[in-house]
Amino acid sequence: MNAEQQRLEENREPDKPWYRWGSYLSDRQWGTVREDYSPDGSAWEYFPHDRARSRVYRWGEDGLGGWCDRHSQLCFGLAVWNGRDPILKERLFGLTNEQGNHGEDVKEYYFYLDNTPTHSYMRWLYKYPQQEFPYTQLVEENAHRHKDRPEFELLDTGVFDDNRYFDVVAEYAKASTDDICIRISITNRGAETANIDVLPTLWFRNTWIWTDNKPQSQLSKVADGVIKANTEKYGDYWLFCEGNHRLLFTENETNSQRLYGVANASPYVKDAFHEYVIHNNQDAVNPNQVGTKAAAWYQLEIGAGQTNVIQLRFTNQYTDTPFNAAFADTFRQRQTEADEFYETLTPGLDEDCRNVQRQAFAGLLWSKQFYYYDVRTWLHGDSAEPTPPSQRLTGRNAQWWTLYTEEIISMPDKWEYPWFAAWDLAFHCIALALIDANFAKQQLLLLTGDRTMHPNGQLPAYEWAFGDVNPPVQAWAAWRVYKIEQKRVGTGDRKFLERMFHRLMLYFTWWVNRKDLRGQNLFQGGFLGLDNIGLFDRSKPLPTGGYLEQADGTAWMGMFSLNMLAIALELSREDETYSDMTLKFFEHFLYIANAINHVGPEKIVLWDEEDGFYYDALHLPNGEDVRIKVRSMVGLIPLFAVDTMEPDLLEIVPGLKDKIEWFLNNRPELATNIACMTVEGEGARRLLAITSPEALRRILRRLLDEDEFLSPYGIRSVSRYHQDRPFIFDWDSTRYQVDYEPAESTSNQFGGNSNWRGPVWFPVNFLLIESLQKFYHYLGDDFKVECPTGSGVMLNLWEVAAYLEQRAIAIFLQNQDGQRPVYGGTAKFQQDPHWRDLILFYEYFHGDNGAGLGASHQTGWTALIAKLIQQVNDKP
Repeated sequence: MNAEQQRLEENREPDKPWYRWGSYLSDRQWGTVREDYSPDGSAWEYFPHDRARSRVYRWGEDGLGGWCDRHSQLCFGLAVWNGRDPILKERLFGLTNEQGNHGEDVKEYYFYLDNTPTHSYMRWLYKYPQQEFPYTQLVEENAHRHKDRPEFELLDTGVFDDNRYFDVVAEYAKASTDDICIRISITNRGAETANIDVLPTLWFRNTWIWTDNKPQSQLSKVADGVIKANTEKYGDYWLFCEGNHRLLFTENETNSQRLYGVANASPYVKDAFHEYVIHNNQDAVNPNQVGTKAAAWYQLEIGAGQTNVIQLRFTNQYTDTPFNAAFADTFRQRQTEADEFYETLTPGLDEDCRNVQRQAFAGLLWSKQFYYYDVRTWLHGDSAEPTPPSQRLTGRNAQWWTLYTEEIISMPDKWEYPWFAAWDLAFHCIALALIDANFAKQQLLLLTGDRTMHPNGQLPAYEWAFGDVNPPVQAWAAWRVYKIEQKRVGTGDRKFLERMFHRLMLYFTWWVNRKDLRGQNLFQGGFLGLDNIGLFDRSKPLPTGGYLEQADGTAWMGMFSLNMLAIALELSREDETYSDMTLKFFEHFLYIANAINHVGPEKIVLWDEEDGFYYDALHLPNGEDVRIKVRSMVGLIPLFAVDTMEPDLLEIVPGLKDKIEWFLNNRPELATNIACMTVEGEGARRLLAITSPEALRRILRRLLDEDEFLSPYGIRSVSRYHQDRPFIFDWDSTRYQVDYEPAESTSNQFGGNSNWRGPVWFPVNFLLIESLQKFYHYLGDDFKVECPTGSGVMLNLWEVAAYLEQRAIAIFLQNQDGQRPVYGGTAKFQQDPHWRDLILFYEYFHGDNGAGLGASHQTGWTALIAKLIQQVNDKP
C-alpha cells in the first residue's frame, strides 16, 4: 500500500480527516440558478460577472485556483493584476448564454495539472496576459458572430502574441490533514521585464447576513506576515506569508453603494482589494487589520523568462519557522507519492498516455465542489432578506422543495456547469472508482438519498431544471463501481450495492409509472440529455400535439432493467431474498425488448426492418403514426441494453433456473425477435439483449461506416448520411429538419451550446464500447463484422471495441506529426512547448477532425478517457 492509499484508508477515521481541505472552491458562482432571485429565472442576467466582485454570494464562493474546507466556511484563492486590467482578477471570465454565438463559454486558459484523491498534492496553472484583458472585445466580437462561425477565443485577440503573458502556478502540499504548504510560482514568458501584483486571499463565506446573525469567525493580523483565522467549526488557523508584502483586510460584504446607490453599513466591503490596488483607494481597507477577507499583497517585477516564487503556509499549529527545510521536503515527498500512486494504477504507460490520463484524473479531482442548495429556503427566502418574487413559487424547481444539498459533489465543469447533473455524475464515478472508490460510492448514494431524490422517486436532472429527465444510468454506474473496486481490492462492497438497489427500486418504479404513457413498455422519457439531436425539443410539449415513443427512452429502460437484474443476481449469491427480484427485472426486460422489436400490423414499431435501425415514433392526435427516420444516437442506444449471465448463476441462485424456464415456457411470445436466455453462447453464457445478433450485424454496418457514424475519433451522434440528405418534417406551415453538423450547432432549438447533431461524445462512445465487449463475451471469436464497413477487414467484437477505443484515445494523443487532434488548428497548443502538453477535456469533439468543442473543462464524463487508456490493452 503506497502513501496515498494509506491516507485514503486513514480518512475513514475521524482523527485523520484528509478530505477536510480540498479543491472544492467553484470556478464560478455568479450566473447560477442558486444565486438567481429574479422573477423570470434569468440567472445569467440577474447576477453577471461585473457584479461578482462587489456582491456577496448566498450559496457558495468562487475563486482562482483555490481550495476551501468541506463546508466552504473558509476559502483560499488567488488574485492577480497586470497593472493594465480594469478589474482585479479574482475569478475567471466568460460569456453568458446570450453573449456567446454558441452559448456560454469561459474565455480563459487554465489547467488542472495534478491532484490526488486526498488532495495531499495539487497543482494548477493559469495563463495571464500582460496586456489589458480584452473583456469588451470578447463580448462584442462574439455578439457579431452568427452560429455558422466558430467562437471568438482569447487566443484570437492577440493578447498572447510574443509570449507576453505570465504562467501562474499554484501548488499545494499537505504536511498533515490541517497543514497546507503553498507555493505560487509566477513565470514571465515574455521577452521583457514585466510587473504583476499577486494577492493570495483568505476569506470566510458570508453565512451571517441571511439570518442577521453577526459573524463569529474573524481574520486578523497577529504578527508580520501572519494572519490568524478563528473558525467556529475547526478552531484557530494561521496563514504564514513569506517575503515582502503588505497585509490587507476587509469584510466579505456587498458593496451596496456601487450596485444599488445605497450607503454601505461599513466602508470595508467585498471589492475593497480591487479599489485599493487598482484605484489606490486608501480608505477601502481596514487599518485595524481585521475582517472576514484578507490578502497578502505582493508587487513583483519579473525579468524575461524568470520565475518568482511566493511561499505561504496554512496550519492549525503556530510556529516560528514555517518555511524550514521540512516545508520544501513536503513538496518533494508529496510529488513523489503522487507519482507512485498513479504509476501503481497504470504501470508501463508511455509518457504521452500517462500525461493525458494524469491530467484527466487531476481535472476530475479539481472539479469536486462544495455544492449548497436548500430549495425550500431559496423558494421562500431568508428571514433577514427581502421575500423572493411570487413567481418563484410556480417557476423553476418549485416542485423540488425537498431537495437539500450541502456536500462535496463532482461537477461536470466548475465554470460552465458548476452544479451536479444526474447522468454526468454517473459517468464521473467510473473514472473516480479507479482512484477513490469510496468517494465514487458516496456520490451515487448522495444522488439517490432522501434529501436529493424527489419523494415520488424521481432523481433530479440538473440545477437548471431538476424536473427534466436524464437517462437512468445510475444502476449501471453502481454496478460498474462495485465491479471496479472488486477487481482492484479483491472484494466488492455488498452493503453499498444493497443500499443502491433499494433506492433505485424507487427510481425504476417512477419510470414505469410516469414515462410509459400507454402502459405498453414503450417509454417517452423526454429530453434524456440528448438536447437538440431530434426534430423537436423533447423536454417540451410537441408542436404537433401527441407524443413520441422513444427508441432511446425505451432502450435506457431496458438497460436499467438489466443493470438491476445484475445487481439482484449478485446479491442473491449470499441472500436468497433477492432471488425473487431477479425474476421481476428479467420479466421487465423481456416486456421492454418485445415492445421495441415487436413487428405487427396494429401499430408502428421502433425497429425498422427495411433500414435495419431503430427510430422514434411520433403519435399524432388524429391517431396517425409517423416514424422519425433520423439516423442518430437514438437508434444506437438499444445496443446498450445487453448483458450476459454466467452459467454458475443458474445453479447458485436458489430457484432461478426453474423460475426462468417457467416464464419462458409460459410466455414464449416474449422471446420472439430478441436475444434471450434460451441459447448457450461462448463459455456456456446466456445472453439478454434487446438487439439480436442478426439485428446487431445490420446496425454495425452503419455504425462502422465512415460515411455514416464512424469518425476517425469515435462514433458520431448523428450519421454523416444526413449531411446531404437531411430529414425533413413539415407541420402546420413550419419545417423541422435534422442534418449532420460535425461541430457547433447552428440550431437554437435547445439553447446554449447544446449539440448532439454530429460531434463525438465520450459517455455514449464508452457505453458502445462496453456493449460490444458484452456481446463478444457471448458471441465469441466466430462472430465477425467488417470494420470499417467496406474495408474487407473482418474483426470480432472485442477487436471492434478496441478499434473504437483507439480512435477515441487518439483525440488527445500526439499523432505522427506531433499534433493533438483535440486542438485542431490552434497553433499555440500544437507547437508552443509551454502549451502543447497541456490538455483540455472538452464537452464533445468535432465529428470529422476531433477538435474539442463546447465546455473546455468537462473532466466529468470526458474523464472516461482515463478508463479507456487503462483498459485499451486488456484482453477478454
